[in-house]
Formats: sequence, C-alpha cells, structure tokens
Amino acid sequence: MNPAEKIFEELFIRYPVLEPIKQDIAKSYEIICECYKRGGKILICGNGGSAADAEHIVGELMKGFIMRRELTDKQKEAFKQIENGEHIASQLQGALPAIALTAHSGLNTAFSNDVAADMVFAQQVWGYAYSSPDVLIALSTSGNSVNVVNAVKTACALGIESIGITGDAASALSTLCSVCIRLPEEETYKIQELTLPVYHALCAMVEATYFKN
Repeated sequence: MNPAEKIFEELFIRYPVLEPIKQDIAKSYEIICECYKRGGKILICGNGGSAADAEHIVGELMKGFIMRRELTDKQKEAFKQIENGEHIASQLQGALPAIALTAHSGLNTAFSNDVAADMVFAQQVWGYAYSSPDVLIALSTSGNSVNVVNAVKTACALGIESIGITGDAASALSTLCSVCIRLPEEETYKIQELTLPVYHALCAMVEATYFKN
C-alpha cells in the first residue's frame, strides 16, 4: 500500500460514517492529481465557515502539510548566483498551486458594489481558468449558495472540472459538479465537522503523491 492509499484507508477507519461516499472522495483525489499533472491550479470558494475552509485548504497545499517538501537540488541551482540565495532556497518549500477565491477583499467588494455580489467567485473562475486547466472546489453546506453555484456554472462553461463538498441533501452542486462529496449530515455545523477530515485527507494524499520522500 503506497502512502496515499494508506492515508485514504485510514480516513474511513477514523470516520466510518464516510464509507458510503468513499468513491466520490477517491474520484476527487484523482481529479486534483490530474489537474496538477496538467499544470493547473486549484481554485476554492465558499461562504462563512466554508470561506475559512477554503483558506485552510490553500494553506495545506501551498506549503508543507505533513511533509517538509524541500526544494530539489536542481531547483536550488537557480539560487546559487543570488545573494543569500542558499538561505532563501533552504527556506522555500514545494507548492501545489491553489487560490482561495474568498481572500481577495478588494476585488470581491469592488465587484459586489460595481457589478453583482452573487458573481464574485464566478468572475475569478473566469479570470483564472479561462486559459488554464484548473479545477474548482466548491464548498457549500446546503449545496445551493448562489455565488458558489454561479462559480460552478462558470467552470462548466469553461469546460473545467469541479468538486463539490456539501451536506447529504440533493442540491444544485450535486447536479452541476463533476463529482460531489455529499457528507452524510444535514445540520450545518455537523457538515462542517466532516468537511475538515475529508479535505485534510485529500491534501495529504496529493502531497504524498507529488512529494515522495
């Protein structure tokens, strides 16, 4: 069993309630890996607690999560002729490119005020993914948050894949997304409590795939 498989299987030992959606989680991992293989990045959006989760996911992808992710010797070569370059190279870590669409307060408030508040995430999907093979992770406990749904519709228009993470109920995201992880809970806080171990496992699995020690 390779490291990613081990992380995957441990998730269901720790959270057996997730067993019925095992295949959706596996498919999400495959989509993320394929995105990075193509040279794309992960775009993530959500509201409230889901906005915090979006930024949390970026934190796990853009720097070492479980692994240290030191630069390779070849990557360090680029710093050899730069003053203090050896120190800089020793501090940098390998990154899995990801952007939280929630984090750009200037853009989001300007677009909300000047155009439409329910299109702030859709605008960023259009801008980032128009010429890049990206993947969108859409977080919504109801699966029906209008600004998140509009972002997924824009992803559909661009032909890029999307991963929904929602509660158990059928929703707009469960219809629109390439794969939707429908967590087996109905109350918002309980859905959020299961959201974290799922994306932690996904981030750890992708890290183990791309940064083998």
